Amino acid sequence: MVSKTDEQTVREGFWPKIATTAARIPFSDEALAAYYCATDSATPLRVKATLFGALAYFVLPLDMIPDVILGLGFSDDMAVLITAFTLMKKHITSDHRDRARTTLDLIRKGKQPLA
Repeated sequence: MVSKTDEQTVREGFWPKIATTAARIPFSDEALAAYYCATDSATPLRVKATLFGALAYFVLPLDMIPDVILGLGFSDDMAVLITAFTLMKKHITSDHRDRARTTLDLIRKGKQPLA
């Protein structure tokens, strides 16, 4: 079952977080593809639950290693996201990945992303 808390946390906090971190973190494309997969109505419930949980960890400001610590701050977020991404990769489609690349290009150009 998808945790309403995780889903709500992600839906409220994902776009502000990715907009401020996209240029600084090497896993932005994976985070975006995971977001698009988690919000896709065709994605199985267990996959959504896993991805929303991992994305909520990324969005929350307090975690094992605070994001403000230069060089290390996103390492725990990356580990959680990459693990979830790897476990659920067969559900993350080329459409999710294409949308992630397009959105990341828009963000890096300072334009409004397509939610």
